[in-house]
Amino acid sequence: MKIEKLDLPDSAIKFLKSQGFEKLYPPQADSVDSGLLDGKSVLVSAPTASGKTLIAILAMISYLSKNNGKVIYLSPLRALAAEKFSEFKKLEKVALGNKIKVSISTGDYENIEKHLEKSNVLILTNEKMDSIIRHGAEWVEEIGLVITDEVHLIGDENRGPTLEMILTQLKLLNTKPQIVGLSATISNSDEIADWLDCELVQNDWRPVPLTEGVCDAGEVTMNDGKTFSVERSIRGTPIDLGVQSVKEGGQSLVFAETRNRSKSLATKAADAISQILEKKDLKELEKTSKKILSENEHTELIKTLAILVKKGVAFHHAGLNQNCRATIETEFRKGTIKLLSSTPTLAAGVNLPARRVVISNVNRYNAKVGANRPISILEYKQLCGRAGRPQYDDYGEAIIVGNGNTEDLIDYYVNGEPEPIISKITDDKSLRTHILSVIVTHLGIKKDEILEFFLQTLGGLQSRKPTIKFAIDISLRFLSSEYLIIKKGERYAATEFGKKTSMLYIDPLTATYFRDAIENVSQERKHTFGFLHLISNCEEFFPKFSLRQKDYESASLLIENNSSELLEPISEYDCSRSLLALQAWISESSELSLSDNLGIESGDMHRMTETANWLSYCLREISKHVERADLLEELGNLRKRIVYGIRDELLELVKIKGIGRVRARTLYKHGIKNLDDLAKIPVNKLAEIDKIGSTLADNIKSELRKVR
Repeated sequence: MKIEKLDLPDSAIKFLKSQGFEKLYPPQADSVDSGLLDGKSVLVSAPTASGKTLIAILAMISYLSKNNGKVIYLSPLRALAAEKFSEFKKLEKVALGNKIKVSISTGDYENIEKHLEKSNVLILTNEKMDSIIRHGAEWVEEIGLVITDEVHLIGDENRGPTLEMILTQLKLLNTKPQIVGLSATISNSDEIADWLDCELVQNDWRPVPLTEGVCDAGEVTMNDGKTFSVERSIRGTPIDLGVQSVKEGGQSLVFAETRNRSKSLATKAADAISQILEKKDLKELEKTSKKILSENEHTELIKTLAILVKKGVAFHHAGLNQNCRATIETEFRKGTIKLLSSTPTLAAGVNLPARRVVISNVNRYNAKVGANRPISILEYKQLCGRAGRPQYDDYGEAIIVGNGNTEDLIDYYVNGEPEPIISKITDDKSLRTHILSVIVTHLGIKKDEILEFFLQTLGGLQSRKPTIKFAIDISLRFLSSEYLIIKKGERYAATEFGKKTSMLYIDPLTATYFRDAIENVSQERKHTFGFLHLISNCEEFFPKFSLRQKDYESASLLIENNSSELLEPISEYDCSRSLLALQAWISESSELSLSDNLGIESGDMHRMTETANWLSYCLREISKHVERADLLEELGNLRKRIVYGIRDELLELVKIKGIGRVRARTLYKHGIKNLDDLAKIPVNKLAEIDKIGSTLADNIKSELRKVR
C-alpha cells in the first residue's frame, strides 16, 4: 500500500513523503484496512521495529484533519515520551484544517500545566494522565483519540494498574474516543482487544528478519536450522559472540543480568574491538571520551567508561546519569560504539537496535524472592526485538548463552509463546490507591457503582465478581478506618485528607504514615534527619539500597550525631544506604565521594533526589493539612537542600538562577554569604571569582535585580 493512496489530505501525504515514507509495512497496511483512518479502535500486536510509530502518526493526522478534539499519546517511560515528542513535534509543519500544537508533560503530578489545555497533541506518561484525570481537568472530555504505547505493560505489577485505570476511564468517556493500542506480541492479545473494544491487528512481520538461537560450548544452533561455531577465547562466550558480529560488520548488544556484569563484559570486549576500529571512528571516540570526562566528576565508573569508549565499547545501566546514557546511545546509533553491554532496562526504553543481541544469562535477581529467577518469555522476546538494524542489516540475530541446556532453552524461549497479560489491579496497593481516586472523582458514589467500575477493568474481566467484591470491601474498610473516605448512607465521599492524598499521587498507606508521624513531631527543634528517614523509609521511595556490612558503623555514627533531629528512636538496622546518601548529599558530598564511600553512582543519586523532592513536597502538604505550620519552613528548606545538594547556609544564594551547589559554595568561601553581600560586590570583582567569569557575573547581577 503506497502512502499516496491513503485517504489523507494532500499536505499530509506530502509531509509523510518528506519524512521518507513511501509505502506501508504489512502491520501498518493491516491497521488501515481495519479502519484506523476511519476512527475505528485497533490494537496492533506486532514485533519491535515493525513500524508502530507510523501507525500512531497516521491515526493522529487522520483524526486532526477531521476533528477539533485532543489526541493523547501515552508512554510508559519519560525517555520514551521525550523520544516521541521530538518525532511528533514535526507534525506541527503539516497544514491541516486545525493548527497542530504538540506538548509533552511527564512529571509534577500536583500541577496541571496551562499549555496542555491549548495543545491538541499531548504526549504524557501514564502516571501524568492518571493525575490529570484525578484533578478533574475539564479538557479530558475533549479527548477524541488515545494512542497507548507498550500496552502489554498492563501486566507489570508496578506500572500496570495505572495504565489499566486510565484506559478504563478513557474508554468510558462520553466522547467514546478512538483507541489505538500498540503492543508487543502477546498470547492473549484477543482478550486485551475485546476489553478495549478494539479490532485486533496481529502481524509477526519485521523489516529485518530475525533468527534466534542458543550458543553452547562454542556451537550456535539457530531456529532456522543453521549452525555455526564461534571462536572461543578467555573473554567468555557472550563477548566472543559480540566480537564475531562486529568483525562481520555489525554491532552487538550484550544483555547482562547485573550492573557489575555489564561493566565487566564491556571491559573484556575492549581490546578485541579496538583492533577492528577504523581511524575516523577512533577520532570520534576520543572526542566522546573527553566529553564524558569533562561533563562528569571522575568517579571510578566514569573513568572506566571513558577508557572503554575510546576503544569502541561501552556499558549502559541506571547507575550512569542521563547525560552519560544519552551520549552512549547517540554514539551507538551513529555506529562509532560497536559493542554495548547493558542491563535489561535498555530493552524497555529507547530504541537502540544492533545486528546481534546476546543474552548472556536468562536468570535475573528478583528482589521479592531474594534469589535469581529465569526471565519471562515476554521479556526475552523484548530483548530479541532489539536485533536487526533497519537500513543497515539484512538480518538480525538473538543468541542466548547456554550451559549444556540448548534444547531446553530453544523449547522454552525460542519456540515459546509469550505469557498472557494478567491484570494486577486487584493487588492491595493498587486497589486502595485507585478506589480512592474513583471516590474523589465521582462524588457520592455507591459501593455497587465502585464494583461496577472495577468490573470494567481488565482485572474485572479476568477475575470472578465475588473475588473483586471481597478485595474492594477490604480496601474500603482501610480507607474508612484511616479517615480518607466517609460513608453517608449508601454513598461514599473523600475527606479533605483523602482528596489531598489522591492529588499528591501517593499510596494512601504512605499518606497515613506521613500524617501519623507529623502529628507526633515535637516542636522547638530541627527534624531534618528524621524527615529524611521518614521519606527514605516509605514504600514510594526509590531506589532503595540496603546497607552493606561496612556501612553499619557509619549508620550508627550518623544516628548518634543527629539523634536530636529524629522523629522517633531508630537503630542502624532501620536505615538504608539511600538514607546515608541523602544525608551526605545535603551535606554537600561530591559525586566522587558518594561513589567511593557509599557505592552510589550519579544516576542513582539523581533518581533519589527526584523522588525525595516529590516526597518532601508531599510531607509539607500533609503538614499543612494537619495544621503543623511550625514545620513548613524547615520542610520547604529541606526540599531545596535535596534539589541542590546543599547545607542550610547556601539556601539564600541558590535563589539566583545560575548559582548551583558548586558556585554557591565558592561564593560563600569568598565571604559572599547572602543576597546583600552579592548586591554589594562590584560586578568586576564578582567576575574574578573562580567558576564565575564576566558573562555569568553580569547574569547574576541581572537575576539579583529580579529577585530583590
